[in-house]
Amino acid sequence: MDPPSATKFDVAIVGAGPAGASAAYTLARKGFKVVVLERGRTPGSKNLFGGRVYSHPLELIFEGFKNEAPIERWTKREVLSFVTEEGIVSVEYASGSSTSFTAYLSKLSAWMASKAESAGAILVTDVRVDDILMENGKAVGIVSGGDRLYADVVVIAEGVNRLLCERRNITPQLSPEEVALGVKHVIRLGTDKINDRFGLDSNEGLAWFLIGKVTDYLPGGAFLYTNSTTVSLGIVVFLSHAMKKVKRHIYEVLEDLRTSPPFTRLLEGGSLVEYGSHLTPEAGLKMMPKKLYGDGFLIVGDAAGLLINLGYTVRGVDLAAFSGYLAAEAIEEAHSLGSYTSHNLSCYERKLNDSFVMKEMKRHDSVQKLMSKSHIFELYPQVLVGTTKRLFEFEEASPKLLEAAKESLKGKGSKFKMLLDAITLMRGP
Repeated sequence: MDPPSATKFDVAIVGAGPAGASAAYTLARKGFKVVVLERGRTPGSKNLFGGRVYSHPLELIFEGFKNEAPIERWTKREVLSFVTEEGIVSVEYASGSSTSFTAYLSKLSAWMASKAESAGAILVTDVRVDDILMENGKAVGIVSGGDRLYADVVVIAEGVNRLLCERRNITPQLSPEEVALGVKHVIRLGTDKINDRFGLDSNEGLAWFLIGKVTDYLPGGAFLYTNSTTVSLGIVVFLSHAMKKVKRHIYEVLEDLRTSPPFTRLLEGGSLVEYGSHLTPEAGLKMMPKKLYGDGFLIVGDAAGLLINLGYTVRGVDLAAFSGYLAAEAIEEAHSLGSYTSHNLSCYERKLNDSFVMKEMKRHDSVQKLMSKSHIFELYPQVLVGTTKRLFEFEEASPKLLEAAKESLKGKGSKFKMLLDAITLMRGP
């Protein structure tokens, strides 16, 4: 479908992912004339992520979210594992309650977009936006092929590949240090096998993170999420480290994980139904554009670098969606002031800073920086697994905990450095 070129809109939104759809839904409900331009054939067809979403921000944005959204399972078990050639050490948490769920991002994005359409937004799919239309330094619409579509304000929700922003020198070109590469399998097992093999009830989900040998000790990690009838298994590696040290195709690293204990048993008999890869923002505040607004435009979601990776959990969808919601509020406020100048749209930055989004980004920035350090993913799995191996595998004398830890640490790293890492992880900035 071609974008209507003769019609002027109040707001043109580039991208129908969580950020763009949230902005469109919020603005359409406020009476704005909104068009959403999506490169994929359907909303969400270009979206890919691990599999878990924190629900509270989405509940604030979308009416009827818990009852209507395509939720697979509510996450009620969490596992964090450290993996070496010698073995696995895991920490597990189980609860009867949950604040996050597993989902297919394609289905979730499509549902969000349908809510925006129901509210009055116009959705145009299978269209590529080539440029932001600028006049006298102000964004006044978009360019698609030979067509121009005019709008009073443009919301840039193009995702991590910020081609439009780069073309207009709004952001510099992405560097390998700022992103990670995620590769994922979706494997169908069936509800009964998932429940039996992972010890779950039908309404319970598992989120499992692993670091160490699973990525050949590169910064990043592996994940497993349980859906209703499928399992999402994948790895994430920081691109700058992968470029220097990975000597084989990253797909082979994922295959090694899938065919290694305990996954070869847990996934036995499953059929591969989806395979995909995607870049994710990983540099925290360093990746954020210097300004998320300008004359006639706002930047939201992954394009704004809004993702938090703490090693034991990853947050992206909820941050992106809420940034879209706040962008819609900023547009409403600028509208009340009579124009979409940079000055009037600057309230978006204030709203972000006052929200949980930027508070969380700033609070965890030092931890995110730590997550890019190689020794975190090699030293600690080896020390933890080595210590545990000495505690439980012995012939005559059973070692004390401190003795086992000292022995496993010998020759591997500085105790002072480990102390500093521990302080950073516990205290943050």
